[in-house]
Amino acid sequence: MNCCEGVSEMSVRLLCGRRLNAVISSGEPELYWLVGSTLVLPRTVVSIIKCLHWTPSLGPESVDFSREADDFRTFLLRGLDVVGALIVSNQDHEENAMNAVKATIGIRERFVPDKGTCSVIGASANASTKDVRFFLSPMGKLESLDLIPSVIPEDFPEKFLWERVCLIRCSLTLKLPVYASINKKSDSEEVFSSTVDAVAAKFRDPTTLYLIESKKLKSEETIPPVVLHGSELGFDACVPDFGFPGSAATVGNKPLLTCSQFFKNMKPPSSLMENVDTIHVSVFSNLSDSSLACVAPLGRYFPAPEPVKCSVVDFKLDVLCFSSRDFPLDSTISRLVIPALVSQLLEMKQSTTPKLCMNHPQLHPYHFYPPGVLHPITAIYDKTYGEMEAEQVEIRRSLHLRFGLPVDRPLLLTSNSLPFTCMPTSSESRKSGTTLLKDVHIDISSRGVSGGLVSLIQGSYEYYHYLQNGFDDNGWGCAYRSLQTIVSWFRLQNYTSIEVPSHREIQQALVEIGDKELSFVGSHEWIGAIELSFVLDKLLGVSCRIMNVRSGAELPEKCRELAMHFETQGTPVMIGGGVLAYTLLGVDYNDVTGDCAFLILDPHYTGIDEVKRVVNGGWCGWKKAVDSRGKSFFLSDKFYNLLLPQRPNIV
Repeated sequence: MNCCEGVSEMSVRLLCGRRLNAVISSGEPELYWLVGSTLVLPRTVVSIIKCLHWTPSLGPESVDFSREADDFRTFLLRGLDVVGALIVSNQDHEENAMNAVKATIGIRERFVPDKGTCSVIGASANASTKDVRFFLSPMGKLESLDLIPSVIPEDFPEKFLWERVCLIRCSLTLKLPVYASINKKSDSEEVFSSTVDAVAAKFRDPTTLYLIESKKLKSEETIPPVVLHGSELGFDACVPDFGFPGSAATVGNKPLLTCSQFFKNMKPPSSLMENVDTIHVSVFSNLSDSSLACVAPLGRYFPAPEPVKCSVVDFKLDVLCFSSRDFPLDSTISRLVIPALVSQLLEMKQSTTPKLCMNHPQLHPYHFYPPGVLHPITAIYDKTYGEMEAEQVEIRRSLHLRFGLPVDRPLLLTSNSLPFTCMPTSSESRKSGTTLLKDVHIDISSRGVSGGLVSLIQGSYEYYHYLQNGFDDNGWGCAYRSLQTIVSWFRLQNYTSIEVPSHREIQQALVEIGDKELSFVGSHEWIGAIELSFVLDKLLGVSCRIMNVRSGAELPEKCRELAMHFETQGTPVMIGGGVLAYTLLGVDYNDVTGDCAFLILDPHYTGIDEVKRVVNGGWCGWKKAVDSRGKSFFLSDKFYNLLLPQRPNIV
């Protein structure tokens, strides 16, 4: 399949039309980078990324290209690069386009200096008329600027992209010993720097071995892995024409192996998250001599002239690369994987060096596929002080701004990362799912409210109830189970990666904050809305509103307020009254007649986890405050507290 199918020399294919429309609709003077792949999809714009390091009033000349390039080296997959720029302003289109080309050349000189000269795109959007035009600068020559007459929008960009490309992933853990003088900090930094540089050079060593395999194959499919040695990669050799099927089938007398051989019998995925084609690369280094002679181990003693300290610095490298299925495997390693590993390693060195004599930062790369972005992006977080430490928040906030992501939703926390990323065990278990029922209210229609407006929980949750997981809490644990359901909502919406707490952990949390005595742990004592708010604040940092109702008969009067909660916050609500607690998932409310119904998830259920049993038994369903037989669901002689968790406004 030709990657440039349907694209002429004077055309550009646009995969990010929605993003472009959002950019020009803002009307603000801005500079955006156009990202594509000269190796995989020529003359195709895959992504539009906002420039952050510049002063709009001073124009494109004020761009801090070094800072922009440093950021790009972190979050952009190798195989993708800057192919152009877009300027939104009220200036002349050709003037904008020329400035965009200059900006593109400026960042490419720092970000992709090894890519040589290529044609770049200069785009201009008029902030007033919303008119957009694309220009081509052949071979990046400023004196030549040609209007691109044909812009080809792609109706199904994700499908178009992932039928043509694949991902290459390589993860590697390094432990680097650093021996340096205790009294001279500069010695430690110098030794550390030379140690890291030596490791970076090792990736190109002729004795280094690369094992290439696919782990997405079905059990009946057997495609053997490919082993490449550093001596076979030909770093200085000219790479053959690889962009299209039917290009060079051999290099010399050796068959040209491409990425496509790992996916011969696989149906192309329709999206990344369904079944992305991912090739895994493992790195092995030959640490022993190739001599077959039997020799005894030899140790040498080198006395240190002054006190020396040994520090072991842990590096966890994890890189993703963006490649065509027809890209040769040797070029995949030499031009994508190795440069990505070296770049990530050197970036980690730069972050670690200032803190070498203190606690070493715990740097972990994570890969994300946020909604609205066609390709994964990478972030490196220092996990020393947790995800919500200010520096990590700023990293996420800048990525949200660059890609036009909402700044009040967590899309780049570690719990959002792609499942093949190196992640804590707890997150892996969450990603793989649980046996608990999810979203049991789906397809339950409201009955009995004429002309009512239904307001429901937003997102997914797990159903926690009595006797679950072999724990007997019958008669006292309903509020605990409601709290577990609420915590599961925050987990599944990726606001947190902590495990859903057990009854004992909930009790322990209340003891730790001083609300309960130590004897409370392990007891069968009830808890209510106030205690739930304390636990959510301690474990998740989530604040809650408490709604007090003097009588169950007054609950219908709160429907308008509850409807507003579900529309704006969308979190499950706990209702506690007397000795009973329920989870509220929504309301059906007619604001003219005042008639209403409540979607109740009942934690008092003691049966097996089957949706039909739960729904048919009425354990999840719509309840009228007073049913057709005159029976009240809520008790008129009991007061009720409602816990309304607030959705955190975070990135």
